[in-house]
Amino acid sequence: MQKARIFLVLGIWIAILPYLGFPYSWKDSLTTLSGLGLMYVSFMLYKESKLREKKEEKIFENFSENEFKEEEGEK
Repeated sequence: MQKARIFLVLGIWIAILPYLGFPYSWKDSLTTLSGLGLMYVSFMLYKESKLREKKEEKIFENFSENEFKEEEGEK
């Protein structure tokens, strides 16, 4: 949930940045840093989702293997 809040804050920041009256050089730097922060947070969410996906697949594969062996024994 913390990372979702970071997305919200970065989105609001990027939306209002052009209207805050910073000099152009500052705007460019702040926009670049905001974009890099957004990329970092999204990459971390991607990594976490891949780890969860691997864990879920392992559990599912174990159950399906056990179920398959039971069906062979019944025949």
